Amino acid sequence: MPNQPIRKQIHLAAHFPGVNHHTVWTDPDSGSQIDFDSFVHLARTAERGLFDFFFLAEGLRLREHRGRIHDLDVVGRPDTLAVLNALAGVTTHLGLAGTINTTFNEPFELAKQFASLDHLSGGRAAWNAVTSSDAFTSENFRRGGYLDHAKRYTRAAEVVDATRALWDSWPADALLVDRERGVFAQPAPAVRFTSDQFDIDGEFVLPRSPQGYPVQIQAGDSDDGREFAAAKADVIFSAHGELEDGRQFYRDVKDRLAKYGRRRDDLKILPAAGFVLGDTPAEAEENARHIRRQQVTPQTAIAFLEQVWGRDLSAYDPDGPLPDIDPVDNATITRGRVRHAKDPLAVANAWRAKAEAGKLSIRELIIETTARQQFIGTPRQVAADIDHYVQSDAADGFVLVPHLTPTGLDEFVDKVIPELQALGSFRTEYTGPTLREHLGLRHPHHGTEGVRAS
Repeated sequence: MPNQPIRKQIHLAAHFPGVNHHTVWTDPDSGSQIDFDSFVHLARTAERGLFDFFFLAEGLRLREHRGRIHDLDVVGRPDTLAVLNALAGVTTHLGLAGTINTTFNEPFELAKQFASLDHLSGGRAAWNAVTSSDAFTSENFRRGGYLDHAKRYTRAAEVVDATRALWDSWPADALLVDRERGVFAQPAPAVRFTSDQFDIDGEFVLPRSPQGYPVQIQAGDSDDGREFAAAKADVIFSAHGELEDGRQFYRDVKDRLAKYGRRRDDLKILPAAGFVLGDTPAEAEENARHIRRQQVTPQTAIAFLEQVWGRDLSAYDPDGPLPDIDPVDNATITRGRVRHAKDPLAVANAWRAKAEAGKLSIRELIIETTARQQFIGTPRQVAADIDHYVQSDAADGFVLVPHLTPTGLDEFVDKVIPELQALGSFRTEYTGPTLREHLGLRHPHHGTEGVRAS
């Protein structure tokens, strides 16, 4: 028989549904966003499904819309690292990834926090390093002010370099004389790191953690963000979920790796994705329509429109046509979330054309334009679609974002994972204890050590 081509292995992560318009917190089946039991349920479900990692976002300030707390969101987010450290004690293999900002945090505290998580979890920590140019968010921090866009990634790169200098300060063979008493054979090595942002001259408090460095995740999509990921990241949390768009993004970022002496497999690209299942294709489509209308209520539709128009549009009917007035540039109408509409008039004109072509109301338009890439169908169809994306080099896998907390992943694990395994594209057991091994990533200090998956 001819040799069968080796199938790329699919990498999956589970995003805890939090403060965003995809989470349907009004559904009767939705649970608490704050109770630890909710985090435990989703994490254990992901581990039962042999996922690579559990992923937590970060909330540094409550969102506001038109000068009021945004009342369309769930309010409240426990501290990311506190949750992940607690989850380390109730899981055994699942990676634990947290989003922590580089603009407002210092390298020493970041190095200590993530090294601690990596030690406590036995090598399962990951850090999604994000930036912020949001003056609204920065008001919660003593530095005040904020960094403009050009300086955000400069600081982020220096933060990552400084944390790695701290992690690297301990030699790999630093051993405890007495593990019960925690006595080291030598004094803590000195750390010296100087850059435009930092001047560190001290000692780090922990020896090398199991992974060398926690897995580095990055979520920026600008050219600076892509370059930062190619130089520093192990995983990109991408917004490019459509097939051809995903292929272009995949090629662009992977092609940047060589200049940094990295291989194409040294960086995994994982777009965010939703999913909707049904026993038949028709049932899945109907379920998807129901969920999208839950996600985009009439009030949510108007709020999204106001973010582009920069105006109070509460007098408009969500089931009616788009406003015939032009938008104004008012970036502060919604504060505490990323603003994607860089040119409001261009966006408004594109939306008008789309609404006219499809005869869409305001709400119907927002449902279409805010939909996260979704895999919709029977479990077998969804598995085949996910596999097609990965084998076509549009992604290395996906970060799945369920619409319900905390049970939204249950059906996927029960029904889709067996189909992926039957295709030969997904593991049937964990083959190593660390997140780097789950992702097939090289140990940063040991060449190819730790590479198991592909």
